[in-house]
Amino acid sequence: MHTTSSITTLFLDIGGVLLTNGWDRNARKLAASTFSLDLAELEERHHLTFDTYEEGKLTLDEYLNRIVFYDDRAFSRDDFRAFMFAQTEPYPEMIDMICKLKATYGLKIAIVNNEGRELNEYRIRQFRLNRFVDFFISSCFVHFRKPDADIFRIALDIALVQPHEVLYIEDRPMFVSVAEGLGINGLCHENYASTREKLVKLGLVVPD
Repeated sequence: MHTTSSITTLFLDIGGVLLTNGWDRNARKLAASTFSLDLAELEERHHLTFDTYEEGKLTLDEYLNRIVFYDDRAFSRDDFRAFMFAQTEPYPEMIDMICKLKATYGLKIAIVNNEGRELNEYRIRQFRLNRFVDFFISSCFVHFRKPDADIFRIALDIALVQPHEVLYIEDRPMFVSVAEGLGINGLCHENYASTREKLVKLGLVVPD
């Protein structure tokens, strides 16, 4: 791990770090219960097509046509979309900490995440992530998904930084490992307290 004097940029995941996961297994399980859907069928259809949605090659409506609205339903598309969006909650302590780090150290902040366009844009705007994030390298924008290393290469190019200048904060160890394979410094996020402690050990002290 390089010294903090060389860290100019934070790469951040969104789901599990700044916000809850947008459309994960638990949300789909709740959707199946709420809308009386067959969970096994929903999961199978989701896994067959979700990567394509996250890569920006399907709209949300096209994705929903494949997993839900391939059959007549007693509920509307708008009802289901609203349910999906409503599953997101923020982690205020994490957002506040990143804002303080940016202000204190003049860091550039880039998002590197997997997300479909409509969910991604909703989450960014609803929780005002764009007030402190400089770049959004989202799978739906660049058409690469983690763990493909090319999404990190694109992020490095867009941010105009060298790998050793970057600290990547992510809750999935595999994705951290892929970034580290490119020379990016990795920090595996578990919770606010442990991440703050790891940052302090790197010399990135968060003001009270």
